[in-house]
Amino acid sequence: MGIIPHFLVIPFPVLGHINPITQFSNVLIKHGCKVTFLHTEFSHKRAQISAKDGGSKDHNNINYVTLPDGLDHEDDRSDLVKVLLSMIKTMPSLLPKLIEDINALDSSATTMASVHSLPKLMEDGIIDSDGNTTKKQKIQFSPLMPMMDPTHFAWGSIGKVFFDHLYQQEIQLLNLAEWWLCNTAYDLEPGALSVSPRFLPIGPLMEIDNNNNKSSSFWKEDTTCLEWLDQQQPQSVVYVSFGSLAVMESNQFKELALALDLIDNPFLWVVRPDNKDNYKYPDEFHGRKGKIVVWVSQKKVLNHPAIACFISHCGWNSTIEGVYSGVPFLCWPFFSDQFWDESYICDVWKVGLGLNKDENGFISKEEIRKKVEKLFGDEGIRERSLKLKQVTRNNLAEGGKSKKNLENFVNWAK
Repeated sequence: MGIIPHFLVIPFPVLGHINPITQFSNVLIKHGCKVTFLHTEFSHKRAQISAKDGGSKDHNNINYVTLPDGLDHEDDRSDLVKVLLSMIKTMPSLLPKLIEDINALDSSATTMASVHSLPKLMEDGIIDSDGNTTKKQKIQFSPLMPMMDPTHFAWGSIGKVFFDHLYQQEIQLLNLAEWWLCNTAYDLEPGALSVSPRFLPIGPLMEIDNNNNKSSSFWKEDTTCLEWLDQQQPQSVVYVSFGSLAVMESNQFKELALALDLIDNPFLWVVRPDNKDNYKYPDEFHGRKGKIVVWVSQKKVLNHPAIACFISHCGWNSTIEGVYSGVPFLCWPFFSDQFWDESYICDVWKVGLGLNKDENGFISKEEIRKKVEKLFGDEGIRERSLKLKQVTRNNLAEGGKSKKNLENFVNWAK
């Protein structure tokens, strides 16, 4: 009998990182591996995972342990720079002891390719030593990738602290690794995956029926929306969700509400509870055709036959979940890699449309309505979405590239 590989997984404490790492952990367990999942104490409590004696096992056999993130309970953890700096300062010195006690990866290939290419970007003068863009022309990391705007680099909207951490520490650590596991499929990002032989696509990591697993969500999922969707016509509902981090300016939020009133179709709109103090619905908003919820099981929603399109921030998790479900997109990126994901959706895969902003960066209700109507009337986008869905799923089927890569990785670990 061979040695059972034991993985320690450490996600950054936001849902966009926790969810795919949880899915990856479940896959590893199905392949006979052991997994210890390191939460920050704050995230552990938010996710309502029971802890006992420094760690607990739930019914999906993931062993959960925690370390403090170094912040006080009342500190603002939506300030990601503050969270990152505190974690860097606090957690590394505690990790060796945790590992001793135990023994007694969100990311698209394109984002990984941009990280891998950082030294070359600096050498070519595309960015300076602080990560600032110095040239305005668009670039390509490889011939099969879309042209990229340097101002949309993943670290550009988060600031110098993240760039310094990325360049000074993460790249050096990544270069020690034999594999960079990517939550993607070869057919989705062949150009990005060609940048380095270390890139190993093992996705999309997707578990639609997760009734037997505890949710990793920070908020209670609304299950009544699935019953409401059952009452709607097939391919009739506009699904609206901007993920777990993006925050919309209050006037833009009101404009979106009015746009949903203008659209003839019913809508399902996710408005996170942490934004309730910032988001105020306009007085003239009716919302009679739709349903507003605080959080949902997005994979289940996107796979429901009533969903017609997805108004999305284009985070990578949402992007691959929409692709996996064959749902056309209306793209509304906010920051980081979301602009690159929009490029893939609109320009490479051609399964969605973008929204045009006015000179003040504002998206009008008329623009939203116009693009939704255009999306509903575009059979080409619908057909390409369904084709991409099948191509993506083939990677996870028996003999598929992602399935083979994952099996090879587990065998390598064993």
